[in-house]
Amino acid sequence: MTAVDDRPRTAGIVKVFENLDVPEGFKAELLRGVIVMTAGPDVAHNDIVDAVQDQIPRQRWRRLRTQDIAILEETSQPQPDLVVLERGAGPGHGRLMPSEVITLLVEVVSKTSVDRDYMVKRSIYAAAKIPAYYQVRRPHANGTPGPRPRHQRIRRVRERQAPPLPVTKSISSSTRPSSSGSRSR
Repeated sequence: MTAVDDRPRTAGIVKVFENLDVPEGFKAELLRGVIVMTAGPDVAHNDIVDAVQDQIPRQRWRRLRTQDIAILEETSQPQPDLVVLERGAGPGHGRLMPSEVITLLVEVVSKTSVDRDYMVKRSIYAAAKIPAYYQVRRPHANGTPGPRPRHQRIRRVRERQAPPLPVTKSISSSTRPSSSGSRSR
């Protein structure tokens, strides 16, 4: 016999998540009603996020790190590595940033976050109509391309039209996802 948990999780799990005492050095995200706790990023991860953030002009764009996103219709409060929105958009205080004001989200994919970043978060961000979601494949220590999802094909997410982010300089090869050995999409 299989037990089915059909209790409403939305309000209760959000309240539990918002009152969760996360130990130092960890981060917690609410992804489709599931609380996911992971170790905080390491130095190499932060260096990659810094390199991407440096490409986005500060004068026009707010570039936020460790910012929770409110995607309540998906029972989700993810914390992407980098959140980009136009200057003057969104609240100036508070824990949650409304998904409607976001222009770009960036995730650095590591071997422990492959499926979550490529599949779960991608579909959550698509449901929230986030205009752009950029995934950086973190290279292995020997320089070979980083992890890929277990699935051979990744469905492309429909993106609504958004103004392009002006790039101040090209992304260096150490932060750009490698295309060698990748499968066609």
